[in-house]
Amino acid sequence: MKTTFGKQNYQILIGGIVILIIGYLLMIGGGSEDPNVFNPAIFDMQRITIAPIVCLLGFGTIIVAIMWRKKTDSEEVNN
Repeated sequence: MKTTFGKQNYQILIGGIVILIIGYLLMIGGGSEDPNVFNPAIFDMQRITIAPIVCLLGFGTIIVAIMWRKKTDSEEVNN
C-alpha cells in the first residue's frame, strides 16, 4: 500500500511543528501580576518581531512538508 506522505514528509512536518511550538513559546510572558501596573515587557522585540517570524517559518515548513514529493526515476531522467 502506497501512502501519500513518505518518511521525509513526516520528518519535515514534525520539524515544522517544533518550530511552530518554539514560536509560540517565544510569545509567552510579558504580563503583569498586578492589573493596575503596566509592564512594558509585553512589547519586547522577542514578542513583537521574532516570535511571529518564527511562527511563519513553522507554517511555511509545514506547507513544504505537505507539498514535498520525492522525485521518481522517470522524473530524474527527464530533467
